[in-house]
Amino acid sequence: MAAHAPSPEHTITSLDELEQILGVPHPSIATKHTDHTMPLIRRFISEARFFVLATADANGHCDCSPRGDLTPKTIFLDDRTLVIPDRPGNRRADSYRNILANPHVGVLFVVPGIDEVVRVNGTATLTVDPELLQSMSINGKPANLGVVVRIDEVYTHCARAILRSRMWDPESWPDPDEIPSLREMHAEQHELEHDPATPRRQEYYRTLLY
Repeated sequence: MAAHAPSPEHTITSLDELEQILGVPHPSIATKHTDHTMPLIRRFISEARFFVLATADANGHCDCSPRGDLTPKTIFLDDRTLVIPDRPGNRRADSYRNILANPHVGVLFVVPGIDEVVRVNGTATLTVDPELLQSMSINGKPANLGVVVRIDEVYTHCARAILRSRMWDPESWPDPDEIPSLREMHAEQHELEHDPATPRRQEYYRTLLY
């Protein structure tokens, strides 16, 4: 059954309407960001194996892309500049195409097993500096390129979302066999034939991470 569609008269169209629903943040929350990192935030990010890079193209069409390394390789050039590595992928390069047209980015850093996250907003450029890429090597393979982020805002984000989702609680996890696989979803999207006897989640790329 389709969900109830929201009626237009209940659409929020102004900041005043939004604040009537959510309230106004305490001044300490509204101003909690800084334009630079401190040692503890850099330490947190240095342990963040997983992060999400958000970008938008010149027309504002948005994209967010998951990234990760077993050994975190984000590095800091100074307290306002970080560099994140690119690894082999599908070559669509949506994030990088967007950055070339619109440098504004957001990055959400996640440390496995930790409820809080760190958020960074700034502007990005792309580099192929060989010494820098070599410094982000894994298994002897340098990064393909580096995303250099000049920080405008950095702040910590509380644990509510991860606590509500129980993301790190194995007892709350769904049965993997009940979750559609990438192969199955792709076949449905593009009306392709799919052999249900094919092993699930055994795509070739799982053995070619670097």
